[in-house]
Amino acid sequence: MNLPTEIFGDVVVVHAPDELSTDHAKRFEEYIASLDHKRVVLDLDNTELLDSAGLTALMNCHNALWQAGGGARVATTSATNRKILEITRLDQQIEVFESVIDAVKSFAA
Repeated sequence: MNLPTEIFGDVVVVHAPDELSTDHAKRFEEYIASLDHKRVVLDLDNTELLDSAGLTALMNCHNALWQAGGGARVATTSATNRKILEITRLDQQIEVFESVIDAVKSFAA
């Protein structure tokens, strides 16, 4: 899996795929694990399908990055994705931001 990324200093922004589901979750985790950066913003703006496997992948990525001394943030303006993160309470485990820039800046705080 190769996903579009942007680098802001020591933070990498990964634009998640259209579907973060059972078919893609494992490869997504492997891709995040292969990054040289340990501070990652996961941009879910274009993700239209987010199922339980995708949510598990987000949590696994966050935990692995945290254990490596980094962390993950989620950025999305999608009301649907924000609601999914809220209902599953994943937003209490991983910080969620309205914009990629705010998520990147949060690492400096």
